[in-house]
Amino acid sequence: MDYALLVLSGLAIGIMVAAPIGPVNLICIRRTLAFGQLNGFLSGLGAALGDTVFAVVTAFGLTAIAQLIKGYFIPLQIVGGLMLIGFGVHTIFAKPKQRDCDVGSAEKGASTLVGAIASTFALTVTNPATLLGFTALFAGLGSLIGEKPRFVEAAILVGGVTAGSLAWWFTITTIVGLFHKSIDERTMKWTNRIMGFTILAFGLAVLGNLARAQFA
Repeated sequence: MDYALLVLSGLAIGIMVAAPIGPVNLICIRRTLAFGQLNGFLSGLGAALGDTVFAVVTAFGLTAIAQLIKGYFIPLQIVGGLMLIGFGVHTIFAKPKQRDCDVGSAEKGASTLVGAIASTFALTVTNPATLLGFTALFAGLGSLIGEKPRFVEAAILVGGVTAGSLAWWFTITTIVGLFHKSIDERTMKWTNRIMGFTILAFGLAVLGNLARAQFA
């Protein structure tokens, strides 16, 4: 077994799952601009932990859990859509405040560091479609880990996925963080509005697609 290939495959999957621009990416970018790199990265960490949950379910062949998640597809999507709408509305009306170099104090009143992790984790695990994406990506690795992979192979692959996802969030929040101190309150106000309406649109799209599927 080529463990290096497993690690690289996991890294690639983690990046491919995290990189597409969606509501979680927008939330992490907005928090990085508003509160600094630490808050943005920890928001990404929450998403990475959510990806890890789906990676564990897929890599270890936890069929019962996978079926349970799929069985609650609609309720989970509804919760996720409502959360996005809530995030969007909150972001639109968020009032930029004077920031300082201490991220820990700068982010008070907007998102605690623990809350930053928990919120994006919740958004990630309430999107069952991510599980389908992992299933498709992992299917292409069948020749590497076999139909019934050993614990070691599965664990290495999951570790690679987590590392790949974290690498993406570290990179994007580091780049965006360079602009953190140069963003004034007026610019942040418009950033909040644009990203807020975009996140709100994602939430409405989720609920709209569910409604259309139910009444089609």
